[in-house]
Amino acid sequence: MQISALIALGLIGAVLGLLLGIADKYLQVKVDERLTKVNEMLPNFNCGACGYPGCSGFAGGVLNGEIKSLKQCKPMKPAAREKIKEYLETTPGADGSVIKVEA
Repeated sequence: MQISALIALGLIGAVLGLLLGIADKYLQVKVDERLTKVNEMLPNFNCGACGYPGCSGFAGGVLNGEIKSLKQCKPMKPAAREKIKEYLETTPGADGSVIKVEA
């Protein structure tokens, strides 16, 4: 009786593990690799002065084309704006497009 219960639990675990592995492969969320890099270049004050909930929201807005000027981030220094602008204009996305923003 106990051995059959252990075998049943093992089989259930194996089937659920296999289903999780398949779900992980097919339900992935593709994230623009530039998002992480741009977010690292921002001041990371998460002040919300730009109108977005934080620096990651601002970076997402830049990549989505919602933000045309990096001056919308008030605490960012001009050198950092130039660095982000250069990065975005030289690093294409997955579709091959580059983003033009005003520094």
